[in-house]
Order: sequence, then structure tokens, then C-alpha cells
Amino acid sequence: MKINCILADDEPLARTILATYINDHPGLELAAICKDAFETQLAINEKQCDLLFLDINMPQVSGISLLKSLSNPPLVIFTTAYPEFAVEGYELNAVDYLLKPFSFERFLKAVNKASTLLRKVTVPEQPTPVDDYLFFKVDKKLKK
Repeated sequence: MKINCILADDEPLARTILATYINDHPGLELAAICKDAFETQLAINEKQCDLLFLDINMPQVSGISLLKSLSNPPLVIFTTAYPEFAVEGYELNAVDYLLKPFSFERFLKAVNKASTLLRKVTVPEQPTPVDDYLFFKVDKKLKK
């Protein structure tokens, strides 16, 4: 199963690096590359998005404000140069928080977390089978 991703970052170099990382991962499909929150909002509405790589410091509307505005957000991995927003990011249920510049190995760790969460959502746990009988103790023996 491919994970559909949207990348949102206002920095061209950051977009290029992250797009390369996503394209190098066989389990990820890059659905859109966005430069600001408005493009990101449109892409989320128009395309299937399982995972959003979201920069925090973007012009006009921050990544955090965008995420707060979404009624049904995808999984989010924040990608930012600002460590001071980490706590708020996790309070918004972010999967991970990547501090720029980050390595491909650190990127993989974040993607693996998201992949695990998505598998749990798409493949729900099977209910435990319920026995159709009871056991009772009768004359010091168990009877079905």
C-alpha cells in the first residue's frame, strides 16, 4: 500500500530535499508540493492525503494554524527549523517533528511511525472470538 503524501514548505531547497526523500521511498507517493497554507488546503481537499509533511513557519498562515483549521486532518510530520514549537506540535497529535536539516535516516524513522499508525487504522484488530458456551463446576468437575 502506497502512502499518499503532500509536502508543504515555503523554502525551495527544503521542498527539493524532502521531495527527493519521498520519491526515494518505495512506499510513498507524492501527491502535491505546496508553497503555503492556502495551496496546502486546496491540495488536501482535492487529493487523497494520508500523510502531510508540514513546515511550521510559512508566510501568512503557519503550519500549526493550518493544522488547527482542518476538520479531518491527515497524519502530520512537522518539518521545521524551530524546536520551540515541538510541544505544540505534539499537542496537535503530530506523528513526528523533524528539525531541519534532517538526515534520510531520521526521515525514515518518522515515515515508519506514520506507516505503523496507518496500518492500525486501515487494518483494524480482529475481535477476539467469543465462545458460545459456558463452563460450570458440577460435582468438582467442569461441565460444558
